[in-house]
Order: sequence, then structure tokens, then C-alpha cells
Amino acid sequence: MGLGMLASRVIRPTAAKLSRSSSLHFIRPIVSTPETSSAQSQPQPDPTPDPPPPSPRPPVGGARVHFPNPEDAIEVFVDGYSVKVPKGMTVLQACEIAGVDIPRFCYHSRLSIAGNCRMCLVEVEKTPKPVASCAMPALPGMKIKTDTPLAKKAREGVMEFLLMNHPLDCPICDQGGECDLQDQSMAFGSDRGRFTEVKRAVVDKNLGPLVKTVMTRCIQCTRCVRFATEVAGVQDLGMLGRGSGEEIGTYVEKLMTSELSGNVIDICPVGALTSKPFAFKARNWELKGTESIDVTDAVGSNIRIDSRGPEVLRILPRLNEDINEEWISDKTRFCYDGLKRQRLNDPMIRGADGRFKTVSWRDALAVVAEVALQVKPEEIVGIAGQLSDAESMMALKDFLNRMGSNNVWCEGNGPNPDADLRSGYIMNSGITGLEKADVFLLVGTQPRVEAAMVNARIRKTVRANQAKVGYIGPATDLNYDHQHLGTGPKTLIELAEGRHPFCSALANAKNPAIIVGAGLFEREDKDAIFSVVETIAKNAKVVRPDWNGFNVLLLKAAQAAALDLGLVPESANSIESAKFVYLMGADDVNMEKVPSDAFVVYQGHHGDQSVYRANIILPAAAFSEKEGIYENTEGCSQQTLPAVPTVGDARDDWKIIRALSEVAGVRLPYDSVGAIRARIRTVAPNLLNMDEREPATFSASLKPDCSQKMSLTDFRPAIDNFYMTDSITRASKIMAQCSATLLKK
Repeated sequence: MGLGMLASRVIRPTAAKLSRSSSLHFIRPIVSTPETSSAQSQPQPDPTPDPPPPSPRPPVGGARVHFPNPEDAIEVFVDGYSVKVPKGMTVLQACEIAGVDIPRFCYHSRLSIAGNCRMCLVEVEKTPKPVASCAMPALPGMKIKTDTPLAKKAREGVMEFLLMNHPLDCPICDQGGECDLQDQSMAFGSDRGRFTEVKRAVVDKNLGPLVKTVMTRCIQCTRCVRFATEVAGVQDLGMLGRGSGEEIGTYVEKLMTSELSGNVIDICPVGALTSKPFAFKARNWELKGTESIDVTDAVGSNIRIDSRGPEVLRILPRLNEDINEEWISDKTRFCYDGLKRQRLNDPMIRGADGRFKTVSWRDALAVVAEVALQVKPEEIVGIAGQLSDAESMMALKDFLNRMGSNNVWCEGNGPNPDADLRSGYIMNSGITGLEKADVFLLVGTQPRVEAAMVNARIRKTVRANQAKVGYIGPATDLNYDHQHLGTGPKTLIELAEGRHPFCSALANAKNPAIIVGAGLFEREDKDAIFSVVETIAKNAKVVRPDWNGFNVLLLKAAQAAALDLGLVPESANSIESAKFVYLMGADDVNMEKVPSDAFVVYQGHHGDQSVYRANIILPAAAFSEKEGIYENTEGCSQQTLPAVPTVGDARDDWKIIRALSEVAGVRLPYDSVGAIRARIRTVAPNLLNMDEREPATFSASLKPDCSQKMSLTDFRPAIDNFYMTDSITRASKIMAQCSATLLKK
């Protein structure tokens, strides 16, 4: 035994050196400089010419460099490679442009620089010791070395300190497989630790129903603190203590109430902050990712739906600089469990006893067609729901037109929508264009609950440019400095007549922006309100050849496409005299207006509010189960892709209407997605320009003068409960928990 122990002690250091050198050699590719390679090569007796300069490498992640002023470009050398960067860039950013990925924990491109993890140390010529590349500005002629023994040893030492108090939780940690600490420990760490003392432990914090905390895993990078303070605009998180007693927490015992709180899960580099609903559900390598679009609001945030088999297990953001950057709202991220609750599986007909019974598709469509053909054309009404895609709305409009009716509209657009000028219902400046504005006037909109990502963009502009914000509407909590100018149209009249103090701010602004809430569409005097707002815009020069700051912030994912396709009712009161009502996922319709003897068809994916009045139910596919076009509030068309199979006997919306048209004897002339999109091209070709924002051609100045009288009734909130706005979120258990715990006064 003694000899065996002695032999193992003799062998172990050698094995350690071998494993360390092999791990460095195979796991982390070493990019050698010309000087190093020439020094390692065999000495040549004959002098050789200087080697040609190394060819440039592609930037990390396909990064592109924008030079606002070409004269400000400076040249630096990264591992012998020459690279030009704009003045003011950090050494870390210069290395990324040169194609060298520098390890980091605390640095994040959208947050302020902290420089406290020290993982990004590099060697710079003529500096006595390694420098933190995330906090050091690049200087002209600077020679940066990222692969020298000194830099590697520094990173190895930093990693050893980080792992000193980190628990060995990887087998039970939800971050496993997508953990920065795992990856960088493999690439830059040692093969063993020398720490033999007792590791410290930290008490977990309760941040609410969405974010799970295991604070012993925290490495104090402060990303979550900076995100909460700078992007989310809440002072909920902070750093407490010092030395080894330092920890992240809430200063007092409270929940994290921000509508963007789930993003701290993405930016946390370790397993300290993870998703509470997703805890212990699956490993990331078991999941299939599908790129799609969010439909819970009108922003159209880019998302990735992660599924396993027939079940959606989580939703993550995708990078899109023009729309949501790399954040999404909590409603977008956590509403997915509503996709498997209260689903409609089979066609059903209400019997004489008031109970639903399951029937075949053939029987259900035959009954619907028979009733529709017995009703007068002017008594047929179709309403598209807020989650409807462009293809299904096109099919619904064509079907009702062939039946002789033109009473079709989309919920949320009001009883008398104005679809003549596109500039009157989209965000003309674009979401990114809001960053150029220096004064905002919010009219009847609360962007924090109506469109969280647009609100984050406004906050970003207020912080960066000290932009002024004036708000007209009911008292609310916007997470940036603003002036509450008033609560209703009376303030608008004062602004239009130039009697309000805020007029001077609008007049002196270089790029003023007005954002009107789509909640005003439901008011009877909406035309008069828009006329007054257009007068304010004209006085403040909001619309110019080089700038269009007149914006409408829509609420529902289907609104913009519905107005583009012309879903405008012939009569504002047509639903009150209807005998045949076709609801395509419409759950927010006031069913008290529907006559008691009307025949109601509900086609949708959830058993929500309108199902209780329906005579026939036709099950449809949700947005995660079909391919469909959605146009967001700025006029950019994007498409969802099927991530999971449909539930039960459900079908795509447009396919149901296409089958119904054939049974009713008014066959629609398309059988595929391509054919129905060819039909859309003849009506609204802009909907087929995917991922491109189509600006409005004409401005509101072409509208005739409005003679409507304005009511002085105060504006009302368009959304009462941020977490429950549609059939999916109302079916979600997670959203119900958020509504119960986070909205308590």
C-alpha cells in the first residue's frame, strides 16, 4: 500500500502537466503570431524574405463595423493582425472584429461596463501587467496579444478563484450544457483546484413566480443588477456586503416586478438565475429549436420555440436589432404553458340540451354551410381574432364576399376602422427610429403594458439622449422620467391651440415623435381625436421629408395585416342584426350585442370566452403549430413556423375556411399556402416582403377635414391586466400566478 501511494504521488504531477498541456492544445486553438512561429521554426542558414502579413480573419459572430466618421478610424494589431476600429471602441471589441473571441463574464454589449470579473485579461505591449480588455479603450497603434503564456496564466488564475466557492452542481443545474462557466472552465481553466477549505453558501432569494435563484452559484458579475437598473428601469436588485460575503439580492424582501424580469435568466452566465417554470423539465440538448414570431402583442418579437415531442417547453428571444434587440417580455417568454391547456381538439355541435357533442369534420361543415346558405347575405358577419394570421383573414374575407357579405373585421380595430391611409395605423418612424427622437408625446397609450419592447426602446432613448416625454392618459407608472400633461382630450385641445407649456418642447425639438394608442380605436370620437393629434403634428413639424414621427402603437398581432387586407365592416352596427356570426378566434367580442337567435360558429384553438355562446366549434391550430404571416405595428411582415404538431383533430384556419367554402358551393381558388399568398399579393403585396419594413407612401395630410365632435371623456387604459390579454395567456397557469402575485396592490 505504501509503495502504491508513493508511486501515485510521483506520477500525479507529471500526469497533471500532460493533461493541462493536452487540454490547452486540443480544446483551445492557439493562434500564433508571426514572431512566435518564426522563433519556433528551425534556424535557416540563408536569410529569407519577411513573411507576408497574415490574411484578415472573419469577425466573431459576423460582427459588422460602422464608422460614423471615417477619419476617426484607428489601427490596432491583434496577435499580429492589423484591424481598423472606430475611436472609442474597447480592446475587447477590437479583438472581436479581428476574429478573436475573448472570454468574459461581466461584460455585455448592451449594458454598462463593470470590469469586475477579470476574465478578459489580455497582454498589451508596454504595459507592466495584463489589462482588462472590456474596460480598456483601444488606442492607435496598440499591439494586443491574446494568446501569450502570461494572458493564459492570468485567465487560469481568475478561473481558479471563480471556481473556489462555486458548488459542483452541474449534474443538477438547469444551466448545464449552456453555461458560460462550464465552457470557459474547459477552455481556460486548470484541470484541478487547490482550494481545500469549506466553500461559502448563500441563502436563495425569492424573486417571484418566474425566476428561480440558487445564489450560491453566483459569481458576482452584476449583469442582472445592471440590466434591472438600466434596461428594465427598476431598482429591485443590488450588491450587498463585501469580500467573500458579497452577494446579489433585493435590499428589502420583495419580488422582482418588472415586465422584463425573465431576461435576467438569459444574461446570467451561470446557474444562479434560471427559469422557475422550466426547472428540471429538460436538458437543452434534448430540445428542438424553431425560429418563430411572438403574437401576444403587436411588436412581433423574434423568438425561438424549444420543444420536445408534441410539447412546447420554453420560449427564448432571438436577436433582431430592428424590433426586440435580444430581449422579450415576460408574457412572451412564459405564456407557453397556455398552449396545452383548455385546447379544442375535435369539431363539436351544441345539442338541444345545451351540451356539446363531438362530430366529424364532414358533419360540422355541412351544418355550418346549410345555415349560412339559409341566411340573407347582409345578415352574415365575420370577425377575425387578435391572433389571426394574414392567410386566414384573407380566406375569411374572400369566403364572406362570395357569400354576398362584406361585414368582416378584426377585433381591436373598432366599429368603424379607417384603412384608407396606411400612415394612420402603423408606426411610421419604426421601432429603431424612436432612438432618433428627442421629444415624445404619448397620447392614450401606456407602452409599458401595451408593448413592453417599444417601451424599453423609449427608455433607452430617454437615458441616452435625455429625451423629454409628455404623457396624456390615466395615471400610470412609466419606468422613465415623464411629464403627466393630462388625462383626456382637453389637454389635446390645449396642445393643438398652443396654450399648453409642453408646446415649446415640441416646437424646439429636432425630431419630435407622437405615439397614439390603438385603444382609441374603440372610441366613437376617434376621428376627431386623430384630427386634433394631426393638427399638433402639423404645428410641431412632426412629419417632414426626412422624418415621420407620427406613430400609432397597435395592441394586437393581427391588427395591421387586417387593415392592410381591407377587413372593414360595411355597417358599424352589423353585429346587432346578424343571424350568422363567424368568429375566427375572436374572444374579446361583446357577445351581448349578438341577437339571441343568431347562429354562432367559433373557430379557434382555446375554449375561451366566445365558446360559451357558440353553436358549433371548429378546432384550429395555434401560432406554434402553423405557418402564417403576421405584420407588426411598424409594418414589418414576419412569419411563424410550426414547432409542434397540431392538437387532436385541429386544422389550420385557412384550410377550414377553404373546406367550408367548397361544402357551401362557393369554392375558393387556392389549395396551398403558396396559392393563398399569391392571392394576398393582389390585395396587399407588402405583406409578402418578409422581414422588411414597408413604410407608408402617403401621409395623413391627404385626409379630409373631420367634422366629428370630440367627447371630453378621459382616456381609459387599453389593457387592464398585462399578463392576460388573449386566449393563450388566459389559459396559462404561469400567467395566472403572475397576475395573482405581481399585480397585487
